[in-house]
Amino acid sequence: MSAPSVLYGRNPVHEALRAGRRRVHRVWATESAAREQWLEGIEVSVASARAIEERAGSSSHQGVCAEVDAYPYAGAVELLAVERPVIVALDEVQDPQNLGAIARSAECAGATGLVISRHRSAEVTAAAAKASAGAVEHLRIARVRNLADFLIEAREAGCWSYGAAGDGRPYTEVDFSGGVVLVMGSEGEGLRKRVRESCDEIVAIPNRGSIDSLNVSAAAAVLLYAAL
Repeated sequence: MSAPSVLYGRNPVHEALRAGRRRVHRVWATESAAREQWLEGIEVSVASARAIEERAGSSSHQGVCAEVDAYPYAGAVELLAVERPVIVALDEVQDPQNLGAIARSAECAGATGLVISRHRSAEVTAAAAKASAGAVEHLRIARVRNLADFLIEAREAGCWSYGAAGDGRPYTEVDFSGGVVLVMGSEGEGLRKRVRESCDEIVAIPNRGSIDSLNVSAAAAVLLYAAL
């Protein structure tokens, strides 16, 4: 069994309590934070801000942290079993802030779930949970050994995979009907060769400014709302 972990910040702890997908063993809060309405009825251990920072390993705790079970990853097959799913697949996105931001956009947009690689990718850590404002507690996130193989499985399940890259067809010209997998490349390298070759089509977000491209989390949000 995986060891418990620590969440920090109001939204991550609140959403973990609200979602109920993983057990919350204990909550610590400063005296002022412990009086907040969303903690009514919850057994809270009052602690100093410094003690919470030490326990959380971050100064961004907003006066609250909690010991919780390890993150409950979903199965990729479970996501593909949904009728006409809309899934975001991340190809070695390594920044937990980007992972969290993409998870937040996906959850808010009503996406089916998120798929990440087991290796060379950000995991659902406390930092990612904080960046997602707690969205990871509601969104189904699956880990796969090989992303290119997952895209082949998605095709067999009736989904069409769209890889995001600057040299693709403008996303405004694409029909996103049916099952969709939106494939986002890593922050520095973009889509790896085999992952790109496993996509059914490459799509681009038109750039009218001077900067080369959008951040991966912003690009994911644009394509999510286009698809949904």
